[in-house]
Amino acid sequence: MHASKSGPIDFGGAFEGRRVLVTGHTGFKGAWLALWLNRLGAQVIGYALPPPTTPALFTAADIESCLDQHH
Repeated sequence: MHASKSGPIDFGGAFEGRRVLVTGHTGFKGAWLALWLNRLGAQVIGYALPPPTTPALFTAADIESCLDQHH
């Protein structure tokens, strides 16, 4: 079985306007998840420790500006 290369995945507005809690949003995977959810129209709320590395994707991509974060 091979993965097919296709266009963007359409979530049909499933996240549009929804509040989504992401734990660990300052880490690598959580930062990407927060970005994707934000692009899909979600109101992202993050709860995490401070970024674990310097530099960190969280600060380099300015993810702080697209979510409501709590430490």
